[in-house]
Amino acid sequence: MGISLASGAPIMSGLIAGVVGGLVVGLLGGAPLLVSGPAAGLAVMVFGFINEMGFAVTCAAVAAAGMVQMAMGSLKVARTALAISPAVIHGMLAGIGILIVLGQLHIVLGGSPQSNAWQNIKELPGQIADLHGPATILGLLTIGLLVLWQVMPKSRLKQIPGPLVAVVGASAVAALWGANVKRVELAGDFFSSLQLPQLPQNQWGAFVVAALSLALVASAESLLSAVATDKMHTGPRANLDKELFAQGLANTVSGLAGGLPITGVIVRSAANIAAGAKTRTSAVLHGVWMLLFVTMLAALLKLVPLTVLAGLLVFVGVKLVNTHHIQELRRRGELSVYVVTVAGVVGVNLLAGIAMGLALAVGRLLWQLGKVQVHVKQEGDVHQVRVGGALTFVGVPKLSAALAQVPMGAKVELDLAVETLDHSGYEALESWSETHRKTGGHVYMEPLEDIWRRKSTSAATPSPVPPPVTSPSPSLTAEGAR
Repeated sequence: MGISLASGAPIMSGLIAGVVGGLVVGLLGGAPLLVSGPAAGLAVMVFGFINEMGFAVTCAAVAAAGMVQMAMGSLKVARTALAISPAVIHGMLAGIGILIVLGQLHIVLGGSPQSNAWQNIKELPGQIADLHGPATILGLLTIGLLVLWQVMPKSRLKQIPGPLVAVVGASAVAALWGANVKRVELAGDFFSSLQLPQLPQNQWGAFVVAALSLALVASAESLLSAVATDKMHTGPRANLDKELFAQGLANTVSGLAGGLPITGVIVRSAANIAAGAKTRTSAVLHGVWMLLFVTMLAALLKLVPLTVLAGLLVFVGVKLVNTHHIQELRRRGELSVYVVTVAGVVGVNLLAGIAMGLALAVGRLLWQLGKVQVHVKQEGDVHQVRVGGALTFVGVPKLSAALAQVPMGAKVELDLAVETLDHSGYEALESWSETHRKTGGHVYMEPLEDIWRRKSTSAATPSPVPPPVTSPSPSLTAEGAR
């Protein structure tokens, strides 16, 4: 319900997605202990699509995204989605978390969220100055209960999920208090809320962008969650292609029924495993219990104040900015990608943030590939050339410039201590060696074929022990070195 609120969608659409995620993915998924349903990570995207195209057309985009996912699963390309830099994924989630916090804080304070982050920040001081007593108290109470539950010492009582305690506790206080605050509104029962999606009239470009972006982000989040759950248990390993197909089928069904997009959710999955789940039955039953609850006890849901759900979302949004991930990325030198992604998501929009993060990640990769070190020094009548780092097509110009310092006809000892050697680097060395020999020079180095073979073998079969670096030997003549 909270994710529906953050998405600007009917409350029932989130419940529909939760039921479909449990039943469809639970029965057919390739990661048996993964729990699927609506996710906070897609709330900002859906909010934008609903504002642009309307809810019915957004549901059609969700169904189309599911078809794209099913096609990807059938083509067995699931693992390619894992090629996205983790810094971009974590930055995307952190940016979404910040947007959720900025928007839902207004509801906690008794107001309404604005259209973008800058407007939310601009209006926040006025909102704080004009607090709406009961709404603010209930929202802060929800956040306080969540924080208290998190820091409370481990006990049997703590096995009850914190969000359940916070929502039930704050809703009970609101009921006993008789607080005059907005509460959850359900339009009819579960089955009467099912609605057919609608194709766009003249917004096909936006529709295609919405479907593809939902498919990409939902696939990445689901597959990363599936890989993460594998590390939490010793049962069967995840079949990622099967999982991706099941996620696509669930999104198609959810979109056609008027539900939100679905992904695998690591927080719910971790709670599932921690509670002792061993088979996919646990994931299926979560959908069954939700279906029974909304069909038989829907009146209880109408007692939940919207400010309580907003307080829950503020807490979830803060948790999406994971300090552990920030520290890990800083150690690995990828913090810049994370920061740029967060800035793009918050300052521009989600797709722009992802694109900016990916562009910087690719740029960093090219820069790393171009980090070849070439040192040339003269010892008597011999020029010693040492090449280290990654010798790829990006570093060939630097290599050529350094080798141009060697006079024609000189004796050269060439030491190749490279970590990576691609075909462009191989050809550049071979061409220079051949040309230098024709001008009367001599090149002493290990045969390039041996280096190429060793690098190819070490890339195909990684070894914890790096291959030895062979020093140049006078017995390897220019003719032998080609």
